[in-house]
Amino acid sequence: MTPSNPSRHALVTGGSGDLGGAICHALAAGGYQVIVHANRAPDRAEAVAAVIRAKGGQARAVAFDVTDGAATQAALEALLAEGPIHAVVSNAGVHDDAPMAGMRAEQWQRVVDISLNGFFHVVQPLLLPMARARFGRVVAVGSVAGQIGNRGQANYAAAKAGLHGAVKSLAREMASRGITANVVAPGVIEGRMIGESFPPERLREIVPAQRAGRPEEVAALVAFLCSEAAGYINGQVIGINGGMA
Repeated sequence: MTPSNPSRHALVTGGSGDLGGAICHALAAGGYQVIVHANRAPDRAEAVAAVIRAKGGQARAVAFDVTDGAATQAALEALLAEGPIHAVVSNAGVHDDAPMAGMRAEQWQRVVDISLNGFFHVVQPLLLPMARARFGRVVAVGSVAGQIGNRGQANYAAAKAGLHGAVKSLAREMASRGITANVVAPGVIEGRMIGESFPPERLREIVPAQRAGRPEEVAALVAFLCSEAAGYINGQVIGINGGMA
């Protein structure tokens, strides 16, 4: 992977989680100064940033609620006052599963607010500064559920499918400004979010690779898409799911 310019900054929402933390480490290894975002776990974001710094990279932690447009705007303005953010990885997301027939309106709204509305709140203010810098990388973390659906996850699948459409449109709008926009769509990935839902026998049943993916595998793809070498990859939804779709 072509190293990034070390003066470039990358913001990773949900950077305090298993997958987000791996993405932060991969971007730092690629030369980015990383801004590790969290909402309810700022201590975990700071811990990720501290490990990156201990390894010789550059990182800092920030905390704000991506569902709150005004709070997000204020946080981003403070960051942009220090210089442009050249890459943004929209990774913040939650599961709140239920069959749609029994799903509460709050479950639908919460998942859509974080994954889809949060993407807009974070990415939209960064686009014109990226355009002025003539370089930008937008990566949204989607899901195989947004491609093929999943029982009990109509809210999650809808939010992720919405991301896929938004990113494809954004790619067409900003390509001439040196900005790429892509989706990475993981399948079952190791970490706290899969919990006990995917025991080994279940994984063998639904994943052709017969295992869960590792956060580092997804992070490597995200870091490549944020690199100079990926400048002609734009508007794509790239699955990383062991052959599920």
